[in-house]
Amino acid sequence: QVQLVESGGGLVQAGGSLRLSCAASGRTFSNYAMGWFRQAPGKEREFVAAITPNGRSTDYADSVKGRFTISRENAKNTVYLQMNSLKPEDTAVYYCAAGPWPTDLRAGVGPRDYWGQGTQVTVSS
Repeated sequence: QVQLVESGGGLVQAGGSLRLSCAASGRTFSNYAMGWFRQAPGKEREFVAAITPNGRSTDYADSVKGRFTISRENAKNTVYLQMNSLKPEDTAVYYCAAGPWPTDLRAGVGPRDYWGQGTQVTVSS
């Protein structure tokens, strides 16, 4: 079992940067692929980024590629999302997700996966 808590959201101006953190409990953290999703009001949840358990492979949605970077520190049970060159369309609640390996988070989060409660990111123009 993994429990996830996101932090680091807030209000930033377009073009600015923000780093989100996801703190995970449990000693099985290193066995999980980790990812970030986001959901804007009235819209469906969408995939943002994912990282393999060993941190050596990452995957990004086309909309954030080149601007966002996902990373993890397994010794700290923490996953990060560095967001640069933020745009108003990045405004959403950002959720941390964990899936037992092997899993493809881009394909969707399933019944065996875990979610955090989300953190609000608002980008002003």
